[in-house]
Amino acid sequence: MTKKTLKQDAGTVLVEEPVLNQRAPNQQLDKASAADRGGSASTTQQDTQQVTQQFVTFLSGNEVFAADMTPVREIIRVPQVVRVPLAPAALEGLANLRGKVLPIISLRRLFGFPEQSHDDSTRALVVDVGQPLGFVVDRVSSVVGVDASHIEDVGSISTTVNAEVLSGLLKDVGGHPMIMMLDFAKLIEKEFAQIASLSKNARGTNAAEAAAKVEEEDSSDELQLVSFDVDGQEYAIAIEEVQEIVQVPETVAHVPHSDAHVLGVMTLRNRLLPLVNLRSMFGLPHRDLDEKSRIVVLTLQGVSVGVVVDAVSEVLRVAKSGVDALPALLASEGNLAEITSICRLDNGKRLVSIVTARNLFGHSVIKEALSAVSQSEDGSDLAAKVDDALDDDEQVVIFRLDKEEFGAPIASVQEIVRVPEALVRVPLSPPFVEGVINLRGSVLPVIDLRLRLGLEPAERTDRQRIMVFLISDMRTGFIVDQVAEVLKIPKAAIEASPQLSDQQSRLLSRMANLGKQKRMVQLIDPSHLMAKKELAALARIGA
Repeated sequence: MTKKTLKQDAGTVLVEEPVLNQRAPNQQLDKASAADRGGSASTTQQDTQQVTQQFVTFLSGNEVFAADMTPVREIIRVPQVVRVPLAPAALEGLANLRGKVLPIISLRRLFGFPEQSHDDSTRALVVDVGQPLGFVVDRVSSVVGVDASHIEDVGSISTTVNAEVLSGLLKDVGGHPMIMMLDFAKLIEKEFAQIASLSKNARGTNAAEAAAKVEEEDSSDELQLVSFDVDGQEYAIAIEEVQEIVQVPETVAHVPHSDAHVLGVMTLRNRLLPLVNLRSMFGLPHRDLDEKSRIVVLTLQGVSVGVVVDAVSEVLRVAKSGVDALPALLASEGNLAEITSICRLDNGKRLVSIVTARNLFGHSVIKEALSAVSQSEDGSDLAAKVDDALDDDEQVVIFRLDKEEFGAPIASVQEIVRVPEALVRVPLSPPFVEGVINLRGSVLPVIDLRLRLGLEPAERTDRQRIMVFLISDMRTGFIVDQVAEVLKIPKAAIEASPQLSDQQSRLLSRMANLGKQKRMVQLIDPSHLMAKKELAALARIGA
């Protein structure tokens, strides 16, 4: 990064090219100012801090703005976003920033400036107003230290933006006669009431806890994996999922009438440990166990199982950026369900398949091995315990509207049917109803979910489907662009969506942030798809 210091009337301007991932400003501005005056940086620093304040200046539309650097956490390129229906128009969408959901807001839209496509200069200021928000600006100019004498009140000055969201004016700074000081907290309070209420509640968070959370996020950019070999192919599993690694005992007790994949049971610290052969589970050729063979002991909800592998290689520490989700075409194959992602090492020359313990426990072979030793010392049903633990997953039907993915609880979906060539229009029916179809002798009202969520209408295609929901005992069909899959989502990956509007916060109150797959799925609550009055109108149509 190159830095260039320019002397200005209001202080020292630090221009950084490019200004990316800019954290809280350091002391370089103060030292540079002292050096320019021929004084001592150490003796002048305290005085400088008392009379100067640091701002980031940026352009939006044809206007130049400045914002206090204190709440600015970083400056990033505009990330890819997931668009949110029923949200305020100024919201471009939601982005995944290091595993956290970040709302991205367009300043151009907020101020009513003409739309403009993003280019190489476009940036997002990540500002903490109680919760992090990304504000899209046309270009970041500089970070500037400003003397207090050059900061004035807004007063009655006429501006192109609402003066209520300004905190003051900078005079003769950075070559500009006047720069408007934007107050992001006021801006959010005025334009995003839902976010503002959350932000106020969040401001009471303990600063030490917040700092610890940031430190934890920064340290989670790496994965620690135990790598092992099966039939010449390298696999790995997260080290936190491995209880221990032991040698294969001289004798393994065979379990009568068990599947060939189940090797038997062994005693490990006075408890029975069922053993399964990963070669058999993956459909690989049989090989006798030898001195290199090892047992990787995995545990879920206090239930343990031993997975036999050809050899254990090493403990890997890899960057998350080098881990990719398994391609969808391969992930759909049943025998690859346990493999969730691929790790690229040595510039892509070495590929390691990452196995998830949770998926392994869901395999029928593991459950059979656990059933074989269910009557353990405490008489507990080990397979039932695992089933209870796996119930933490939430099963949803994934469907698409335009480019975005949505999910509905599988229990709420009555059925999925094709869209007929023509829908029958019922006279005097509500405008939101596209028509009706005859579904096994019953009249089914059909609604275009695109229009329901305020999205642009689309032409009918062969991929479109009607998802039938039961809402307050009323069967209603909603047209979606495509039904993609049925997906099990760990509850740990489901979080509350940012509350952007009343409708959105009720209908799309949750989302699944699947970081490894680089997917964000908005979870819909079908019970809020229709209002009571609308349900009454649908009941009349059905009658």
